[in-house]
Amino acid sequence: MSKRCRLARRRQDENRYLINFQVSQHTKVQVQMLLIRRLPLMANSAATTALSWRCSLPTSFISTPTKLTYLKSLSLHPKLPYLSLCSTSHSQTPLEDFSDSIPQQSTKRGPITPGLYLVATPIGNLEDITLRALRVLKSVNVILSEDTRHSGKLLQHYSIKTPLLSYHKFNESQREQTVLKRLKQGEIVALISDAGTPGISDPGMELAKLCVDESIPVVPIPGPSAFVAALSASGLATDEFTFVGFLPKHAGSRKERLMLSANEMKTQIFYVPPHKLCQFLEETSSLFGTSRRCVIAREITKIHEEFWRGTLGEAKESFSTHQPKGEITLLVEGKPIYMVEPPSEDQLENDLRELISKGHNLSTAVKLVAEGTSVRRKTVYSLALRKFGKLGAEDDSS
Repeated sequence: MSKRCRLARRRQDENRYLINFQVSQHTKVQVQMLLIRRLPLMANSAATTALSWRCSLPTSFISTPTKLTYLKSLSLHPKLPYLSLCSTSHSQTPLEDFSDSIPQQSTKRGPITPGLYLVATPIGNLEDITLRALRVLKSVNVILSEDTRHSGKLLQHYSIKTPLLSYHKFNESQREQTVLKRLKQGEIVALISDAGTPGISDPGMELAKLCVDESIPVVPIPGPSAFVAALSASGLATDEFTFVGFLPKHAGSRKERLMLSANEMKTQIFYVPPHKLCQFLEETSSLFGTSRRCVIAREITKIHEEFWRGTLGEAKESFSTHQPKGEITLLVEGKPIYMVEPPSEDQLENDLRELISKGHNLSTAVKLVAEGTSVRRKTVYSLALRKFGKLGAEDDSS
């Protein structure tokens, strides 16, 4: 066979091989899809080996619908390891790069309907915002913000272009009717605070009340909350607690509120400004007692997060010389429950004898002793008859 014939046959073989190779790669994609559907439990083992192939040909040989179907099937199995299809540059591309071309629909997620959305935002760490919160903030017509400059940084970080409108305690009453009018016209409004959940020691409570009165939907978008985070990590009782928030500025009202908290058996939670911490510890030490345990949570979720634990007396001494920085959530344990032991018969007998010696008859002495102890009146009366029966009978008859 001549050299020219051998070259012609080699080219025919190469073309045939190329066509077979393209079909083979397309078949591999279909096999992968079949494996993913049929063998989800083997995704961490067999699928890793079976699907880790790399082709030297561009993915243009695979039709676009096939690629999208393949990627959708991968999204159903989050346990699958990092997978990729080869691009024309032969470099691996993570699946996240295809997120724009894959519809991110969820059967549990419907369209955003008109109403007021109370959106919780991070209390320090921007990573704490939820995916739902981001979706709502991108979709609403306007965002009511306590501080537009502060909230602008959050929106800029997540590339949210929704317009901001200031809404704080100084203009809350003026803004309410304007916002209410827009809501009645069918607009979608989000309300955020500087940090945490709106309406919790932040503006929003009155607006939510108005919307409820006007039958306008009020939708909570849950997320970060400083006092919940502090309580969960405090080590104090979490089954029952009272959230007090910021105390009144007036001394008399503040003392009245603290006296109520001092007698509560539930964990008490306060928001305390840093410059008022010493005053708070001074007042609570005298009303709660210096031995009551407390937790001072500072800068929660931030770089300098701190949880100080001890008694109110120790906290008063520790923070008397320096003022901490940052937002403070202060928790105080509830009033301890002391089990009172019932008095012994000797103690009851002595109390009865003392009252009888002072001129009280038996019936009156029994009544006074029973009222002053946890012992039932019937039990005290039975004891009195045994110990002072004759004397008591003479006194009662006289």
